[in-house]
Amino acid sequence: MLSRLMSGSIRNLEREYSCTVRLLDDTEYTCTIQRDAKGQYLFDLICHHLNLLEKDYFGIRYVDPDKQRHWLEFTKSISKQMKSQPPFTMCLRVKFYPPDPAALKEEITRYLVFLQIKRDLYHGRLLCKTSDAAMLAAYILQAEIGDYDPGKHPEGYSSKFQFFPKHSEKLERRIAEIHKTELVGQTPETSELNFLQKAQMLETYGVDPHPCKDVSGNPAFLAFTPFGFVVLQGNKRVHFLKWNEVTKLKFEGKTFHIYANQKEDKKIILTYFAPTPEACKHLWKCGVENQAFYKLEKSSQVRTVSSSNLFFKGSRFRYSGRVAKEVMEQSAKIKREPPEIHRAGLVPSRSCPSITHGPRLSSVPRTRRRAVHISIMEGLESLRDSAHSTPVRSVSHGDSFMPRSRSQATDGGEGTAVISDEAYSPSDSVLPTPVAEHSLELAISRQINGAPCSIEEEKESEAGTPSVGDVGELGADSRGAGSISGTSALTEAEQVNKFVLSVLRLLLVTIGLLFVLLLLLIVLTESDLDVAFLRDIRQTPEFEQFHYEYFCPLRRWFACKLRWVGGLLIK
Repeated sequence: MLSRLMSGSIRNLEREYSCTVRLLDDTEYTCTIQRDAKGQYLFDLICHHLNLLEKDYFGIRYVDPDKQRHWLEFTKSISKQMKSQPPFTMCLRVKFYPPDPAALKEEITRYLVFLQIKRDLYHGRLLCKTSDAAMLAAYILQAEIGDYDPGKHPEGYSSKFQFFPKHSEKLERRIAEIHKTELVGQTPETSELNFLQKAQMLETYGVDPHPCKDVSGNPAFLAFTPFGFVVLQGNKRVHFLKWNEVTKLKFEGKTFHIYANQKEDKKIILTYFAPTPEACKHLWKCGVENQAFYKLEKSSQVRTVSSSNLFFKGSRFRYSGRVAKEVMEQSAKIKREPPEIHRAGLVPSRSCPSITHGPRLSSVPRTRRRAVHISIMEGLESLRDSAHSTPVRSVSHGDSFMPRSRSQATDGGEGTAVISDEAYSPSDSVLPTPVAEHSLELAISRQINGAPCSIEEEKESEAGTPSVGDVGELGADSRGAGSISGTSALTEAEQVNKFVLSVLRLLLVTIGLLFVLLLLLIVLTESDLDVAFLRDIRQTPEFEQFHYEYFCPLRRWFACKLRWVGGLLIK
């Protein structure tokens, strides 16, 4: 009896595994689920834990052993999607940014979106002018510590918070000035709402960039926003396509295609190359889901899309869930008492030090801070690091916040850091700030001075806590124009290999078709099958002429040659 109980318990344990999901406030939710549980079950557990009803904007993200990011598919089994062994670690993140976050029905939803955008600001994905950066940081201060109190907040208190990857003393003073004078009396809810309204006007609101290269091998970042598809390259927005202009998204291996119809029936095809086939497939899936969510009127219009052709192994994928319009309609029907919100306050955070009391990660001397400020006034430097889908080599935490300037030689024995204006790559900027004005239309070719992407700590929060050595192995450094960290360049050898593979595929398909035609010909001429289809073909004049004038002489020639070869072998 005891052995049966023990064996039953062991079987139950084998059918269950543990999952840990890191939430937006950096707390962790751990649960035990069945081995065949689908992603929707885990997502519902988390939403119930958070008391969240407007959940369609959120998703669960995980990183596989190859450091490739994925969104958990809710219709599939969790264990089949994860390529590692349990226990699993994942993250709750905003998957679809609300076009108007202030229009969200419940405060709990706005608070979670606020946490996500604050994280984007810190990791360099949300770019803004210096004036806007000061206002956003002041809103965060007001929401987290309340009104300015001289007894609690000594001189220079704003320097103890890290809102951006890097910033200057002048910006710190401006943040403190706004917090002291302009935001007095604002409740956390009001400050968060004002923060969201300010953030949604920025051109990189909702941008989650994917590193790629164009057909010339130049680096580019592709991103999907609530308003359309964006390509950032060489410190410029080179393409912006509204969702109603995008007609098709397709990938072939590492190649990603965007088909669009613009004004006056102008059709364009954009082609970019991802670092790996897995990154390209992830990029395609993100595009398909974003297009369905923001473009369609009803979820019943969602169709299964395919990205396969004759020469490349493709994929079929279908977005599951409600679209933006349905989500807003459903939110308007919510009628309940507002749930209690437990704000993070000043609890230390691993991935977002903007809510910690400790000193900034880099102790920058005053002379170097002044050089940083000069660099800000000249314009935002290029950034360096990976984006959403593919991790790359990144600097250590201490170095990642050290300001760099093209004209500045560092102290002591350190070398001079040179950053090219031509290269668009995220995370070596002194401040996440583009110079573009507020615009929701995102006009094509408007200048932006930066890129949204420093995700080194984001990787740590999602994939565990890798060592500095692990981080250093994630890709290759870049320097100057036309390079992206960790992105494999399409060298001439790779292009030749791709051409050879295409030719081989074509040759194999041709041989296969000829073999099928030969089998059909033998069946028509040599078999005694009395099938109506075959009988009709045999009775056609063209086939009879081919049979007697060509096939029969060819068959006799082959028979003669075979007899001659057989005679030689016998002798």
